[in-house]
Formats: sequence, C-alpha cells, structure tokens
Amino acid sequence: MDNVSVLTFFILSGLNYTAQHRTILFVLTLLYYSLIWIVNAVLIVTIIVDRKLHEPMYIFLCNLCVNALYGTTGFYPKFLMDLLSATHVISYTECFLQSFVIYSSAGGDLSILAVMAYDRYVALCKPLMYHSVMTRQRILMLVALSWLLPLNCMFINTITIFQSKLCGSNIPKLYCANSLISRLACSTSIVNNSIVYFNIAFYCGHFILIIWSYMYLIRTCLKSKEGRSKFMQTCLPHLISLLNFGFAVLFDLMYSRFGSSTLSQSLQNFMAIEFLLIPPVMNPLIYGLNLTKIRKRILGFSRAKRKLLDKVDRSR
Repeated sequence: MDNVSVLTFFILSGLNYTAQHRTILFVLTLLYYSLIWIVNAVLIVTIIVDRKLHEPMYIFLCNLCVNALYGTTGFYPKFLMDLLSATHVISYTECFLQSFVIYSSAGGDLSILAVMAYDRYVALCKPLMYHSVMTRQRILMLVALSWLLPLNCMFINTITIFQSKLCGSNIPKLYCANSLISRLACSTSIVNNSIVYFNIAFYCGHFILIIWSYMYLIRTCLKSKEGRSKFMQTCLPHLISLLNFGFAVLFDLMYSRFGSSTLSQSLQNFMAIEFLLIPPVMNPLIYGLNLTKIRKRILGFSRAKRKLLDKVDRSR
C-alpha cells in the first residue's frame, strides 16, 4: 500500500524540552501572543476609527498589521497546545493548512512592504502627481494584489505537494513547512521544484523593487533639508520594518540550509520562528511611535479614556 494512503498525521520533533520548561515557555508565549494581538489591534482600530488616517500609507500599514495577526494565528495556537502536550502531532490536512497560512503571510508581508515602498516613492519623488496616481481605485487594486498574489503562490505550491506521495512523517521543526514536507516525498517532483523557483524569483523581484525605490528615495531626499525630514518621519519606519523582515527571512533560510544536529535545539527553534516573533511586535511599535498622526491619535484615545474613568469615579 502506498504511504500516502495511510499517512494521516505528521510528528513535529522540534520541541524537545522538559515538562517544567514547557510550562514556563507556555506562560511566556501566551503573554507574548497577547502582546502581538494588543499592539496590532490598537493600530488597526486607530486607523479604522480616525477618518484623518484614511490615507494610502496608513491603509497599507493597517493591512500589514492584519497580515501579522493572520500569520501568527497559523503558529501560536498550535504551538501553545503542543507546549501542554506530551506528544506533538498534527493532522495531515492541518499541517498543510498551517504551512499555507504561515508562508502566505510571509509573502504578504513582502508584498505589502513593496506597495508601501511604491507609495513613498510617489509621495516624495513625485509629490505633485501623488493624488492623481494614488487614487482610491489604485489603492484598492494594490491592497487586493498584495493579498491575492501571496495566497495564490502558496496555494499552488501547497496543492502540488499535497498531491505527492510521502514516505515519512517526521518534521524536524516547531511547525509545518512545505519545504520540509516536500523532502518526505517518495520521489522528486519537477513541477513542484519549478513552482518553488518561480516563487523565489517572484519575491526576489519584490525585493529588488523595494531596494531600487529606496536608493532613489535616499538620493532624492538628501538634496534638501525638508526632504531629509520627510524621509526620517515616513520612510525610516518602513526601512526598519524591511530590514527587520529581511533578517527574519534570512534566519528561516539559514535554518532550512544549516539547521542540523550541529546546532543546539534552542538556536534552531529561534532561527525557525524569528519572523513570527520579532516583526509582528516591532512593526506596529515602530510605526506607532514614529508616525506623528498615529502617535497623537493613540495618546488622544488614552487621555479620553482616562477622563472618562475620572468622571465615573467622581460620580460614585
């Protein structure tokens, strides 16, 4: 009988800690996951509620935060359950779904960052044309593409692997990944390899577009004091987010390439989850603290809440 007909689950072998360590890690992870939801939800609600923030840059930022919640939902709930369990297994279908959610979110991050780079390029290099270029229809189109393209790329990749015959069930990671599942295939698939290389080339194109945009932006903005001020206020957070995301993906690639018994399990796990750990918290904090409109609006919300609580206390 073919292995594909009897394989109903995968074993996630990346979590090798004692019960005491898993309990401590569960508490810390739960707190951190709560923090991810809080900081991203605050930014999302602030942008949605304040009509003054219904501008392209803030709309794209809102989508970046929504994408962070989408991607981390694919990892943290399952990881928290595994920390409380002695066995770390995941069903066949859930494994593919987890991989799809996590890596389509990673692709979505890069797509949204590319759209944000384009927006800043138009705003700073062609300010007189900004409103004619960034129309409502174009904004909707860019948002739709930044979601649909990564979802489509990962869906095609996932389907081709899903249809493959697998000769193993052990995944040496904290979560499922298509690259590791494909290694369990009984035979190499030319179609799957072609799709993987296409996706890599596609996102390399994203990265080249972003780098080109920022090289042009830096060269343009350095010509005047006003340009430097605008760059520091609106582009610096985006550049930090891009570098943060780049290092996170680099860690994941290093794990895929060098993750082995020669590295400690803790280091391997950190390399595997860095892009699910740092960017989801850093991005909203960087933008929330650096962008004046968002910072003022959040502070305004907190002051209003404090005044409301004071009135309630006085009325008692």
